[in-house]
Amino acid sequence: MDKILVHGGRPLSGNVRVSGSKNSALPILAATLLTRDECVIHHVPDLSDIHYMLQILSHLGAQVERASGTVTVKAEKIATEAPYELVRKMRASVCVLGPLLGRENEATVSLPGGCVIGDRPIDLHLKGFEALGAAVRVQGGNVKCFASQLKGAVIPLRGKFGSTVLGTDNIMMAAVLADGTTVIDGAAEEPEVVDLANFLNAMGAKIEGAGTRRIIVEGVKELHGAEHAVIPDRIEAGTFLVAGAIAGKEVKLTRANPTHLQSVIGALEKAGFRIESKKDSVTIHGNGAPTPLELITEPYPGFPTDMQAQMSALLCKTNGISTITENIFPQRFMHVSELKRMGANITLENATAIINGVDRLSGAPVMASDLRASAALVLAGLQADGVTEVNRVYHIDRGYEMIDEKLNALGAEIERVKV
Repeated sequence: MDKILVHGGRPLSGNVRVSGSKNSALPILAATLLTRDECVIHHVPDLSDIHYMLQILSHLGAQVERASGTVTVKAEKIATEAPYELVRKMRASVCVLGPLLGRENEATVSLPGGCVIGDRPIDLHLKGFEALGAAVRVQGGNVKCFASQLKGAVIPLRGKFGSTVLGTDNIMMAAVLADGTTVIDGAAEEPEVVDLANFLNAMGAKIEGAGTRRIIVEGVKELHGAEHAVIPDRIEAGTFLVAGAIAGKEVKLTRANPTHLQSVIGALEKAGFRIESKKDSVTIHGNGAPTPLELITEPYPGFPTDMQAQMSALLCKTNGISTITENIFPQRFMHVSELKRMGANITLENATAIINGVDRLSGAPVMASDLRASAALVLAGLQADGVTEVNRVYHIDRGYEMIDEKLNALGAEIERVKV
């Protein structure tokens, strides 16, 4: 197990290249199970979650090759069961349910693991499969689905806290080979859903409306192989923008899509930072005295829940009182107690964090509790006096490709130490 030591006070400047999107790559890799032909996926990030997904594909019978960010998958013959020992480490492993059910009309997948950030049920996925005509059982920690033939249906998919991205992905993948037309109402609008739809269409699917709340899938008889490049990771990009806001003179993100970052860019501009956006790059300029913010997390295109912990780190030293209300995962504030160990003044009132900016943070041993919380602690360490020791960094390796090396290339001083 590793820990990260962040030496605070180092200014950041230079260019950083944004990796491929984890939340796009995982369902796209799962979608390769829908065809017997070879699929080639580019810009696949080198992350532990990706490693687990490739293990699952191999266990299911696919031939998998990986080299320099490109993954080649050929799933000529596949099994239909993904056991607990493979899926327990990653919640997104549930997205193999849709392609297995779509191609083989049956699937057995253990209930997934992943970050502990509150209740993240898959009931909407299962209701969608039932609407397509599948029989669904949850037994012994496994989800079992079976259908003689999936049939198109109208599926309402909006839940208590908004749309479900993985649920939209799963239903789309199951529906592409169903008999007839499927309409997904209340679909997630995230760019990662659009990326998956584009890959499926390249395979021969007929999907319209991805990126809106109403997706229409016309079932086809079969899909063929395709080649696809994964979109840039907007959450990694947002995290580096916040790093630039915290400690940067001028930090430029390359291979970034500013369209996908509008809510984060808007928040940082409101705090007083100057940001330049071009077709595939974003540059943030330092600002010695940012202004406080009031943020509310919402489904895309609103401010992303996956960025609220990082923004908390920025606002810890912003003069005045800021608030962040978490509307997606109301319990997603486990980073708060660790930031307070570093001297932050944060109070929780139900699903709202009230952040009273302080003059200084002090380096301290802290514990990462989930993927985005771990990134927030690294960001807080960039602006803290002394050394911040971030433990359990396996969380950060789930979603950030070489974050320590990328920050060091910008001028940070970060050590990765074996423990």
